[in-house]
Amino acid sequence: MMSLIVQKYGGTSVGSVERIEAVAQKIAASYKKGNQLVVAVSAMSGETNRLIGLANQIDEQASLRELDVLVSTGEQVTIALLCIALQKQGIDARSYTGGQVRILTDDAHGKARIKDIDSHRVESDLSAGRVVVIAGFQGMDEDGNITTLGRGGSDTTAVAMAAALGADECQIYTDVDGVYTTDPRVVHDARRLNKITFEEMLEMASQGSKILQIRSVEFAGKYNVPLRVLSSFKDGNGTLISLEDDDQMEKPLVSGIAFNKHEAKLTIRGIPDQPGVAYKVLGAISEANIEIDVIVQNVAKDNSATITFTVNESDLSQAERLLRNIAADLGALEVDADKHIGKVSIVGVGMRSHAGVAAKMFEALANDGINIQLITTSEIKITVVIEERYLELAVRALHSAFELGNTDVLKS
Repeated sequence: MMSLIVQKYGGTSVGSVERIEAVAQKIAASYKKGNQLVVAVSAMSGETNRLIGLANQIDEQASLRELDVLVSTGEQVTIALLCIALQKQGIDARSYTGGQVRILTDDAHGKARIKDIDSHRVESDLSAGRVVVIAGFQGMDEDGNITTLGRGGSDTTAVAMAAALGADECQIYTDVDGVYTTDPRVVHDARRLNKITFEEMLEMASQGSKILQIRSVEFAGKYNVPLRVLSSFKDGNGTLISLEDDDQMEKPLVSGIAFNKHEAKLTIRGIPDQPGVAYKVLGAISEANIEIDVIVQNVAKDNSATITFTVNESDLSQAERLLRNIAADLGALEVDADKHIGKVSIVGVGMRSHAGVAAKMFEALANDGINIQLITTSEIKITVVIEERYLELAVRALHSAFELGNTDVLKS
């Protein structure tokens, strides 16, 4: 039975001419099974960084519009080379830039969001039996300017095209063969998941798992696009990301453990406990386009408040400068910054219907002498902030406590 499939190949998958020809063979195999195929590709591995480096040699403050024009050329090279490789195998293939497809975005250069997709040209080519190859990561605003969707944006391009076309599945090919219970480089018996829900994947991605761009998972969940993570380098079924299972009786309590070592913590103490103070502190940070993650506020008996929050380590210097200015305006007693922290999260939709998950998590950490600094929760996630030096120990302890390991590995 013919299916409409959107595939995406990342930079490592198309990192050389040899890799591009290997991808063409994989596409050809799927095409010869009778599938209609749309393929979104990234720039060749390292190319975007090379282009940005060229711009920085001239001006490290180059305009975002011109940077978008520059970096979008990386994908243009890949789509042409891939089509040439497909045509060499006798497959009619046609390449399009984001603008040629008319992937319409807003005008936020460097981090544009998709507003609409005109899929008529792509549908016409599919009807004619062609494979359509689209430049990922890019689009065009209403004034015809080239825009880019931010790092990892090719994932979003693929999912958005799948949604617009009503595809049967969106397949994300990368350098790993699926979504694992945690990073196999940290836990040797980490297990590949056959299936995971959009909610779980979104939490995993937001808490440190780098397999998929967060926006692409949000898009897939919003438009119910079945998403599958596969390896470009070996065959397998990968991991299917879809809506929550109807039958939750066999759903594991915890599906995975995500972690992030690139976190930093900021604390402001001795501020007035009154309405609007939290906004004065956090609003200025957000207005500087700095993403805030975990937030905790405490009030002392003397009616003074303490607010602690985390940001990405790369934003620490700017956030600390802003916070010290805010502290001076509010008459705060102290501002502390700590970049030696890490974040660990357990994620699973099974947590909704089970009590005692937090206690089990905290017990596992306590047994290994790991102190918890901050805690935040959602319906399907519990996150703790700890000292960075204990991060991998914590991941292994939690992976073991919730019995997530691959029993075949454990027996070997």
